[in-house]
Amino acid sequence: MSFRTPGAATSDRDLRSIVGEIRSGKLNAADASSVTLTPSVTTTTLTDSRIGAGSVILLMPTTANAAAALGGLYVSARTTGSATLTHANTAAVDKTFAYLVIG
Repeated sequence: MSFRTPGAATSDRDLRSIVGEIRSGKLNAADASSVTLTPSVTTTTLTDSRIGAGSVILLMPTTANAAAALGGLYVSARTTGSATLTHANTAAVDKTFAYLVIG
């Protein structure tokens, strides 16, 4: 599925199709970003204007060190525009994750 955004010229048929795809689990959420955990500390601030207090942040490790860090990683706070990621204190500098913000 390609990314589609409804606009002023979107037909009713296209809108029904977009809503049907969303109801089938296709969220049109193709704008994933990345974050690298700060080494030698226990928290990293993730700054993204899409984050709100009720957002769900999905993380996918993209390096071996990120995969190893995933077990102890959690989102400990969310506010408008940022989230705090709490994680183990290690010196690895390549704990990189792709992330997606929903809501």
